[in-house]
Amino acid sequence: MAAPALSPDDLVPAATPSEPRRRVPSWYAALRANRRARAISSDVLAVVVAVLDVWLVIPENAPGYSIWLSWAAVPAMLLRRHVPFLAVLLTIPGFFAGWAQLAAMIALGTLARRRLLDWRTITGAVLVWLSRFVLWPWSEFLALTWRQHFLDALYGVLVAGMPVAIGMLISLRHELATRIRQLARSREREQRLHAAAVRSAERAKLAREMHDVVSHQVTLIAMQAGALKVGCQDDETRDAAETIRTLSTRTLEELRELVGVLRSGGDEGDTQPGVEEISDLVHGSDVAVALAIDAAPERLPAPVSRAAYRTVQEALTNVRKHAAGSRASVRVQTRENVLVVEVSNDRPSTRSSGLPSGGHGLLGLRERAGLLGGSFDAGPTSEGGFSVRARYPLAN
Repeated sequence: MAAPALSPDDLVPAATPSEPRRRVPSWYAALRANRRARAISSDVLAVVVAVLDVWLVIPENAPGYSIWLSWAAVPAMLLRRHVPFLAVLLTIPGFFAGWAQLAAMIALGTLARRRLLDWRTITGAVLVWLSRFVLWPWSEFLALTWRQHFLDALYGVLVAGMPVAIGMLISLRHELATRIRQLARSREREQRLHAAAVRSAERAKLAREMHDVVSHQVTLIAMQAGALKVGCQDDETRDAAETIRTLSTRTLEELRELVGVLRSGGDEGDTQPGVEEISDLVHGSDVAVALAIDAAPERLPAPVSRAAYRTVQEALTNVRKHAAGSRASVRVQTRENVLVVEVSNDRPSTRSSGLPSGGHGLLGLRERAGLLGGSFDAGPTSEGGFSVRARYPLAN
């Protein structure tokens, strides 16, 4: 039976007051929050598994060189997160001529998680398959029957294919989790905007009612006072009529200003993010970012501050989509009455996961910069990365 399609509402469950939350152990939550602790724990676990595999599998009468090659594959577990392809190459001798099978599989899985299906992953998978299929010494391999060769080849596909599949699954799951968090934040933002739109509609309705009722009555008062001033001969009455007309006219002007405020609306709690929120945006972006802000947020015009935030937000979103694993730098600074926003990333260490892109983000930033009288440039760098640069004048 086919599984039902998932909708965005299924991916982001709605929280209800009566819905019980699953309690997470404090040590597990702390481990998930600390990237360095997670990395160290992962390395320790990989080394322990590799040591147990070699220690339990090596026979007593094993040749000395095979024992040394098997144990030499264990330290490669410490290199797998930084140079996964090199880690695979270092474990191959211990797997081919020894018993370091799990070490090679762990290194290959890490390579697949970082690189997905590029030439390094394919090369590593082929080497792991050959290490399992071809026996050493060579004479023992030639002595096997065709049936044994077929079974070894099939088992080698499992040994090489399983870590590749698991590594790619982990990478895609991480990317999907990132997109789900973005979707949740977008939904919260959409709810706030909807609430603001409802309040603005109420303000506009109230403004129309005030304009239709109150201003009409005040206008009649002013007109009657003017007529009284013209048609009356008593100076005292004429002065009183002029006073009434003047006050009515002033009241109409103040009423128009009040109606304008009600039509525009806006609460301080609904202010859009600006330069002050860029730090929070960077820390919650799941991207390794070097941040430098040399600008006083309180001195920036609100449209410029919002444009700077949107520029950084869109650039980091593109880094997550198209340059996963790369390091980025964000620089916001004031130069000669101009706010300069620069976001760049180096060459990505992993291939893009193929997640769809609307294709309008950079175009929107370019239009926003043009409306503010600034400039916008985006394109690849000579080092293989990508750079986004926007300039916003601080005064018209």
